[in-house]
Amino acid sequence: MNCIFCKIIKKEIPCNLLYEDESCFVFLDIKPITKGHTLVVPKKHSENLLDIEEKDVLHCMNLIKKLGPKIMKAMKADGFNVGQNNFSAAGQTVMHTHFHIIPRYKNDGLKNWQNKDTSADALLQAEKEIKKALRVP
Repeated sequence: MNCIFCKIIKKEIPCNLLYEDESCFVFLDIKPITKGHTLVVPKKHSENLLDIEEKDVLHCMNLIKKLGPKIMKAMKADGFNVGQNNFSAAGQTVMHTHFHIIPRYKNDGLKNWQNKDTSADALLQAEKEIKKALRVP
């Protein structure tokens, strides 16, 4: 497999390792959005959130809950974002499921998602389409 995260986990490529256990690898992002930007990566390869085993998602989330505040404190951040991208259209650049812990600072210049005004009709149409897709056969 030619996955860069699998190579990092196998220690074929160096990283700034922060934490490791039997099923996760936690290290600094080499192209950080802010100081302390951290990646939480399950050791077992999966491509995205649709592909990962439930136990691995739960373990990653528990780690994020435990490590996020400690990273925030260490970086003297004012908050943190947790991010996870699925498919290239959503910004996923490494096709190995991973989660971002991004320390945030007051006046860090980063913009949060830009909300858009929408009509009641557009919301109703989206609601109908999503509810139709959610119906279990």
